[in-house]
Amino acid sequence: MTTQNLRANHGTETSDVSSAPLLDVGRGNRPLKDEIMEAISDIIDSGWFIGGPHVKLLEETVAEVSQTEFAIGCASGSDALLLALMAIGIEPGDEVICPSFTFFATASAIHRLGGIPVFIDIEPDTFNIDVMKIESLITSKTKAIIPVHLFGQCADMDPVNSIAEAHGLKVIEDCAQAIGATYSGRAAGSLGSVGCFSFYPTKNLGGFGDGGMLTTNDPEIADKLRLLANHGMRPRYYHSEVGINSRLDAIQAAALNAKMKHIGEYSSKRAANAAHYEQLMVDAGMADRIIIPQANTNCGHVWNQFTIRVPGGCRDQVRQQLAEMNVGSEVYYPVPLHQQECFASLKDNNVDLVETDRAAEEVLSLPIFPELTAAEQAYAVDCLAQILELGEMPLKRAG
Repeated sequence: MTTQNLRANHGTETSDVSSAPLLDVGRGNRPLKDEIMEAISDIIDSGWFIGGPHVKLLEETVAEVSQTEFAIGCASGSDALLLALMAIGIEPGDEVICPSFTFFATASAIHRLGGIPVFIDIEPDTFNIDVMKIESLITSKTKAIIPVHLFGQCADMDPVNSIAEAHGLKVIEDCAQAIGATYSGRAAGSLGSVGCFSFYPTKNLGGFGDGGMLTTNDPEIADKLRLLANHGMRPRYYHSEVGINSRLDAIQAAALNAKMKHIGEYSSKRAANAAHYEQLMVDAGMADRIIIPQANTNCGHVWNQFTIRVPGGCRDQVRQQLAEMNVGSEVYYPVPLHQQECFASLKDNNVDLVETDRAAEEVLSLPIFPELTAAEQAYAVDCLAQILELGEMPLKRAG
């Protein structure tokens, strides 16, 4: 279908639309504003700002969604990763296998404890850890694996866990983008020793600032996580461990509790938006010019991002032109971790990260938040079709 035909086909949808924002947090918050403000007012009156009933309720509902026995609130998704590594006993010199194609926090938590991030390549279609590469990276110093459920789709966890069990390794799930996601009917956060979630405002369950959660089915790990997140203090002023100050505040929990009631609806809308994008792009004849993301059949994808790939070195050009047409987009992530200056000392350890480097050059995330309208999606795809057609870019779908 030509761009002209695409416009005609979706003319009624796009006639009054001239932009598509990458994210509009306000659209999601406004319907819940009164409920959230009432809960915050109760917190102000009670003076219970750290912990308390709002945090307890959130922990219970996250544990339920994650199919785990325990959930422990903390101050951020980054702290969740740090606490998880502390709880399993990562020490200086220990190696932890993790993707390079992920947000910085995945590896920084390892480094902060004196551990050594060992970067592994990704699968080109899911952007998740390439399980076929794990065995070759395991040494006598390896203590754990951190698979990242990137963009809302779970990594291939059965082989990850089989390899970990065979070598006596712990598995920590980076679930920062994947609350509510499933793998073979099992929930993200229940698939390893510890699951680590983020409530940063751009996440599928976003708060009014930073916040995080840890999930586990191991009572000993759960107890240690609670201890470590509260300065290693129990009872008050008595410290059996050197922990950190990482507690979830009640106001964040109150806002998240209001949203948690709708998490299934949010995920369904994101999935519907992803399916609509795919149909629009196929109808527009883009399937041979860009790589359209797909969900694995055994995964319940929650689509934190809808990330296309633009081969041929044209990604930045496409993004710039989309911006000029008021279509929001973002590159997650332009510089993989093994190329970051702060990890320069690890360069000798980096082998065979070809797919990671290629993804960093090609990925482009389009708007997919639950409140995104069909008209905004059609406008975004219409603009993308115009750019690809006018630019005559030599793009093709991966085989």
